[in-house]
Amino acid sequence: MSDAENALFAAVDALVEQAAAHGELPPPAERRRLREAAGLTRQQVAGALDVSWQAVAAWESGRAVPRPPKRAAYARLLERLAERHPQPAAQGGASRPAEGAAGDGKRTDGAPGAREEEPPTAGAATERARGVLADAPDVPGTYGADASPVPRTEREGAAAPPSGAPAPGRRPAAGGSDRPGKPAADRTGTAVGAVAVPGPAQPGDDAQALPGAGPARPAGAPYPAGPLVVLDGAALAHTADGGTLHCPAATVTELVEWALGAGIGQERLHRHGRDADPLVVLTEAAAERLGLPARLTDRRNLRLPEDHPAVRDLLAAGWRLTRRGFGPWARVHQPVEAHGTRRCVQLAVLPWDALDPRAWSDLTALATPGELARALGTYATRVLTPRGSTAVNGLELMTALRPPTRPVRDATGGWTSGPVAGSLAVAVDPAPPEAPDEHPVAAGRDPHDVLDEEAYEWVRDPDLLSDAECALPHAVGLDVNMAFAAAANRLRVGLGAPLHTDGPRFDPKLPGAWYADLSGIATDPRLPSPFTPTGQRPTGPAWYATPTLAYAAELGHPVRPLEAWLRPEAGPYLDPWYTRLRDAYLATMADLGVTKDLTDADFLAAMERHRGADPATAGVLSAIKATVKGGIGKLRERPQGAGHRPGGRWPALERPTWRPDIRAAVIAQARTNMHRKMARMAAHGHFPLAVLSDCVVYPAPGPSPLDLLPRTGDGAPAPGVFRLGVSPGMVKLEGARELWWAAELMEQGHNPARHIKE
Repeated sequence: MSDAENALFAAVDALVEQAAAHGELPPPAERRRLREAAGLTRQQVAGALDVSWQAVAAWESGRAVPRPPKRAAYARLLERLAERHPQPAAQGGASRPAEGAAGDGKRTDGAPGAREEEPPTAGAATERARGVLADAPDVPGTYGADASPVPRTEREGAAAPPSGAPAPGRRPAAGGSDRPGKPAADRTGTAVGAVAVPGPAQPGDDAQALPGAGPARPAGAPYPAGPLVVLDGAALAHTADGGTLHCPAATVTELVEWALGAGIGQERLHRHGRDADPLVVLTEAAAERLGLPARLTDRRNLRLPEDHPAVRDLLAAGWRLTRRGFGPWARVHQPVEAHGTRRCVQLAVLPWDALDPRAWSDLTALATPGELARALGTYATRVLTPRGSTAVNGLELMTALRPPTRPVRDATGGWTSGPVAGSLAVAVDPAPPEAPDEHPVAAGRDPHDVLDEEAYEWVRDPDLLSDAECALPHAVGLDVNMAFAAAANRLRVGLGAPLHTDGPRFDPKLPGAWYADLSGIATDPRLPSPFTPTGQRPTGPAWYATPTLAYAAELGHPVRPLEAWLRPEAGPYLDPWYTRLRDAYLATMADLGVTKDLTDADFLAAMERHRGADPATAGVLSAIKATVKGGIGKLRERPQGAGHRPGGRWPALERPTWRPDIRAAVIAQARTNMHRKMARMAAHGHFPLAVLSDCVVYPAPGPSPLDLLPRTGDGAPAPGVFRLGVSPGMVKLEGARELWWAAELMEQGHNPARHIKE
């Protein structure tokens, strides 16, 4: 054979190999069926093909296809599995065309001739009528008045809407428009002209997803685009699973209409709650493209003026804004009565500081639009779709997990709103000691009749340092993980209005505010008093939350309240809130390499490097912790803005979740939890130098917590003391400095715990 023939045959062989690499694959549903029939997991397939399991999920959902050379290997795997597990005859005629058959020719992976299988219609199933749906709220972070109650669907065992009538609370089917003159949505679930296109972060064979980000959503998912999108300046909307959608909107009004048909949203966290509204996050380039300014000129109210073209266009099209107007977190909605369904879109404008760097750890400066979408998607999946600041999210999560109302049958057989057991159903005024100074019930109150349950801020008298302590070279700060979340766990709080009583008998299971005299209880001056936030011994009778008096009784002191404001209706309202945030925190820490099974030494080493592991995941972690603290603080939101008049009410008071008594109980529990551990440390000869909220500083022989924390003879942590670990309530190293540095701050009246973090 001549050299020319050899070259021709080699070229033919290469062409055959190339054709095999782009060979036909079974439909996505069949790919999944074959894997499951063989008893294989996505992780096993991913390991064999050297890809991520998210990539396998994307292949099986039809959102992506493998590229050479992995395509040929995947095709071979499916071919061999099909030989062992042939499709049942009953299903043979129901299969969709295999990839490469005649179709509409939509591009999916950029390869010539590659086609996208017809996606399911995003119909009314995107929002189920499973409870009372409310119109968009007029108060930041709150729900508005309930719409007319609607029954649950037949699938849940209740009556369904009449045949042919649109289900109350559902969004319109994607096959048509519910507003005259507006374009119908096409069968992809996006507005006409919004075509799914591949992006650089498409979850394919080599895509790297943010740790914790969910896989591509399977066909038929209620919200195929996920909980949110991040819009860039090139008309691409980046989804949480790494994909992109084309967004042709040129104005904010067009963007809102597009978002409602794009399959964006998140299913409710409670059967009687409501699905999350679509969230569109606008980058600086996207905001400019939509005609929004790079900076808000109204720095006081942080909103666009009412005569701005974007606001005028929205109002002219029948849309409304909440009381906070068009600001960093804008909620655009239409009344339920106008359409028989909820129509609401949330917009987050990044150049207006929608993501506060104090809570999100400079996430917007570190992440590309695709990375930002995956990070926010992780937060949405583990916590909830962001609806405002992390404080607003913390409060909204309480309501999402324990909705105030549910549909119930009335005496006539119709539907009405009824309370959900264990939830906060109605707004109630606080007892006079619990109210902030601005509240109407605080008018004329004696300054001493105030419930002062706050976190610790205490510094030991430097004269009380012993010679042995002064000889130690280091000061070590310990920080309690998720201290306020841990305090909320299993904490009974009041669910209704307070009742006043004189001379009550103390009951540690009864939430309330108690007036008692604890000034006669002697405490070690080297420890802060457990009864006051300053750590100083009480000087006379004062108001205390139940956890503080319960701790006094635990220490063996008689507790005889003089009067009380009590809430007999009580329960562990915050338990699901704690559980969800705890799980979110632990999962995100695990993404950063910090897990519950580490030894103390390995835990400290992992904490040293976890911040630099992935900036986007670190931003999610920061936001989760800020959600805890901000949510507790939001329970006693003070009046905002220049319009408030002393003694008058403000909008937050109309929320069922405006509950300063619950905030006081959580803080009291956190403070007594910390004192309990400090007392156990003192029993081993270790006394703190200073305490600030959830951080405590000790003198130590070395710069590590391992040099400080007491242990038993077999090397285990001593019972009841601070313990190293990632779980809420355990501690990590906050920082270590020289003891002389801490002593100098103490002499100057400063708190070393505030500055020990390096």
